[in-house]
Amino acid sequence: MDVPRDQVTTLMEHGLYTSAQMLGCFLVSSSAVNPETSPHIKAESLVLLGDALFREREHRRAIHTYKQALQHYKIIPRQNSTTRISLSTSNRSSSPNSFNISAINENEVKFKIASCHCAINENVAALAEMEGIPSKARNLQMNLLMGKLHRNSRQNRAAIACYKECLRHCPYVIEAIIALAELGVSAKDILSLFPQTPNRSGRPPFDHFDSSRWLQRYVEAQCCIASNDYKGGLELFTELLQRFPNNIHILLEIAKVEAIIGKNDEAIMNFEKARSIDPHIITYMDEYAMLLMIKSDHLKLNKLVHDLLSIDPTRPEVFVALSVVWERKEERGALSYAEKSIRIDERHIPGYIMKGNLYLSMNRPDAAVVAFRGAQELKPDLRSYQGLVRSYLALSKIKEALYVAREAMKAMPQSAKALKLVGDVHASNSGGREKAKKFYESALRLEPGYLGAALALAELHVMEGRTGDAISLLERYLKDWADDSLHVKLAQVFAATNMLQDALSHYQSALRINAQNEAAKKGLERLEKQMKGVDPDAPEEDEENEVEDADGDQEEAELL
Repeated sequence: MDVPRDQVTTLMEHGLYTSAQMLGCFLVSSSAVNPETSPHIKAESLVLLGDALFREREHRRAIHTYKQALQHYKIIPRQNSTTRISLSTSNRSSSPNSFNISAINENEVKFKIASCHCAINENVAALAEMEGIPSKARNLQMNLLMGKLHRNSRQNRAAIACYKECLRHCPYVIEAIIALAELGVSAKDILSLFPQTPNRSGRPPFDHFDSSRWLQRYVEAQCCIASNDYKGGLELFTELLQRFPNNIHILLEIAKVEAIIGKNDEAIMNFEKARSIDPHIITYMDEYAMLLMIKSDHLKLNKLVHDLLSIDPTRPEVFVALSVVWERKEERGALSYAEKSIRIDERHIPGYIMKGNLYLSMNRPDAAVVAFRGAQELKPDLRSYQGLVRSYLALSKIKEALYVAREAMKAMPQSAKALKLVGDVHASNSGGREKAKKFYESALRLEPGYLGAALALAELHVMEGRTGDAISLLERYLKDWADDSLHVKLAQVFAATNMLQDALSHYQSALRINAQNEAAKKGLERLEKQMKGVDPDAPEEDEENEVEDADGDQEEAELL
C-alpha cells in the first residue's frame, strides 16, 4: 500500500514538521515504490523528507537525505532523455500537486544542502555546493546566500557581485543594502542598481520611487555609518524616524550608533523605547547590556539577561550579555561566554569587543590586541580603535598605539573621539603632554559636550601640576553637565590637594546622581579615612590597589 505523498506536503504546509518527518520515513521506505523503475518518485519523496528534517533543524540528517535524492535523480535521464530538460529548467520547489518528473529541481536541492551546511557553520562545504549551481539559474535566495558565504570567506569582491545581483532582482533586500554599505560600496552605486526605467505601462518598476524616497535615505544612512560618518548617519536615521515613528529597526540602528560613539544616555533611552514597543527583541541587546554595565545599573542588567534567556538562549547577543553580567563575578566565566558568542556567530563584533575589554581588565593586553583586531577585520569602528590603543599603551608599544590612533583619525576626520585617542597616546609619556593638550582642546572645540576629553584634559593639568586649571575646567563643565564622572574627578583632585571638605561634597554629589558609581564609593571610603587622620594606604587594609583599579575602571568606562 502506497503512502500518499500529498499528505506529507499538507503536513509541511501546516507547519507540522515532526509528523511530516515521521510520515516521510514511511514514504521513502515504502515497498510500493521501486527505486529502479521510479527513481523520480523516490527522489521526490527523499526531498520531502529532507525538507521536514531541515525544518526540524536536523541539518545533518537533512543533508544526507537530500544527497540521496540527488543520487536517485541522476538515474532518471537514462530512462527518459526528455526529463533532464524539464528538471533543470524548472525553477520552483516541489509543490503538492505536481507529481510529474519535473517536480524535483537539482539546483533547488543543492541550495537546500548549502543552507543546511550554513546552519551548522560549515561555510566551505556550503560554498562548494552553491558553486555547483550555474549563475544564470540562481534566484534571489541563492544570490543572498552566496553573498553571505563569500563574505564569511573574506572573498569580498565575489560577495559584492552577489549582493548587487540581489538588489537588481529586488531593491528591498535590506540585508544586501547593509552588506554592500559595510563592504565599502557607495550610496550612489547601490542606488544605481535599483530598476529605474519605466516599463511599457509607463510606470517606474520600482514601486512609486518618489514616495519611496525613504529607501534612498536609508541607503545613505547605512553608507554614512559604514564609513564612520556617525553624525551624518544619525541625522538621516532621525529624519526616517519622523516619517516612521516607533520603527523598531530604525530605533535600534540609532541606539547602536549612539552606543558606539559614547552617547550612552541617548542610546539607553532608545534601547528602552524599542523594548517598550516590543519586549522580545534580541537584536543589539548585548550593546544595551554593555551600557547598563557602564552605568552600574545591575538591577536592569540582571532583568535584561533574564528576559533574553527566556526569549532565545541560542543567540550570540545573549552570551555577550551573560558575559557582561559575569564580568563582576568572575572574569574567566565572563570570557568563556564571550567566546561562546563568537563560536555561534564568528561575525558577531560585540563578542570580540567584550573579549578584548575582559583581557584588558585581566591584565592580558597581548590577548586583547588579538580580540580587537578580530573586531576590526570584520568592521572597524570607534571601539575597536579605542581598545587597540589601550592595549598597545598597556604593552608600552607607543609607536603602534600612535599608528592606530592616527588610523582612527583618518577614518573619522570629524570625530572628537578619534582626536582624543591621539591625545591619549601623547599623554602617555611626559614628552608628549603639550601635544596631548592640543589634541584634547581640539576634541573639545569639535564637540564641546565630550566629557571624556574634558576629564582627560583635567587629568593632564593635574599631572603637570596645574591643579587650579583642572578645578576650573571641571567646574565649568559641571555648570552645563550634571555628570557623576565629573564630580568624581573633581573630588579626586580636591582630595589630592588636601581640600577634603570639597572632595567630600563632590563624592556625595556623584553618588546622588548614580548611587552605583564604584569609583565614588571607594573614593569616599578612602576620604573618610583621610578625614579621621588614618593613612588610607596603610598596608593592612590592602585597599590601595582596589581604589586605583576603580579609578582606572571609571576612566575606561568614559573611554568606551
